[in-house]
Amino acid sequence: MITTTLFPGRYVQGADALERLGDELARLGDRHLLVASPSPLERLVPGLLPGLARAGAVRAERFGGECTDAEIDRLAALARDFGAQSVCALGGGKTLDAAKAAAARLGLRAAAVPTIASTDAPCSSVCVVYSEAGEFRRADVLPRNPDLVLVDTAVIARAPARFLASGMGDALATWFEADSCRAGRGRNIPGGTGSMTAHALSRLCYETVRDWGPQALTACEAGVVTPALERVVEANTLLSGLGFESGGLGAAHSIHNGLTALPAARARHHGEKVAFGVLASLFLTDKPAALMEEVYALCAALGLPTTFEALGLPGVTREELERVARKACEPGESIHNEPVEISPGAVLNALLAADALGRARKA
Repeated sequence: MITTTLFPGRYVQGADALERLGDELARLGDRHLLVASPSPLERLVPGLLPGLARAGAVRAERFGGECTDAEIDRLAALARDFGAQSVCALGGGKTLDAAKAAAARLGLRAAAVPTIASTDAPCSSVCVVYSEAGEFRRADVLPRNPDLVLVDTAVIARAPARFLASGMGDALATWFEADSCRAGRGRNIPGGTGSMTAHALSRLCYETVRDWGPQALTACEAGVVTPALERVVEANTLLSGLGFESGGLGAAHSIHNGLTALPAARARHHGEKVAFGVLASLFLTDKPAALMEEVYALCAALGLPTTFEALGLPGVTREELERVARKACEPGESIHNEPVEISPGAVLNALLAADALGRARKA
């Protein structure tokens, strides 16, 4: 058995870490395309430009809003025309994914600067491509991981707390999916077997969110950086990124992909849909009642959805759920890494059971 474990080139985290961005980018070259989501472009980039001068020439560009093939092509063309030696992204997961893919198209260095801790996209070599309407299309595996991931926890603390909770929903899946890959000999993202390191980090990811998640959420709601917030930001970003990519994915992310088939669910954040996918996967894989209670209680404490209604699907029909289940079970989906029999019918039953328990606990 050959194990494969992937890491970013350098990971930097802490309050006011953005002050180091110019020096860090200087290691990657002297011409940089800076791709930013609209809010960071307006709030952060003007103040960063003097420090970025230490890295050489920088061109700032607004992200188009969705990680599509057309947006990746546009950013790659801008980087090529500017003569960039690196592409640096500031923003959320889709901004980072599009910038990583644009850099990969040209063989450039890539830097990821998440301004919210809502997904595990920053550290990975994965780029999730969507349609213009926001429906999942595919996940591309890029030739390399980002050369730099820089996380300013003071910026994270000032963002809406819902983003941090969503990141914990994404991180929540890491251990369950990696453990399923271990048990069922499922493949990780590069097609290898998860290493001892990947599985240990995946377990630490879950334990960190479980033990420190509510305190971190309280700190974020207050807009302050605390040790609990630092721990959870690292879990959401680094531990979850290493865990999912090197440990492997399973049912939770496939169910997320299935949920994108329903327009009403697209308004929910990635991690919120993944969290509900975790709940459904507990039924799919027949987890003990005590563990189910632990995970449901944690989701409730973090404000993550435990019912269809909380997912924005209060009147969802059986026919719509069957569409979700079929999409989740498409060939190539990570749900087939689960060590149980997989079928659209089994996924449909798991979805219905997850919602039923969520409603029962609320009642």
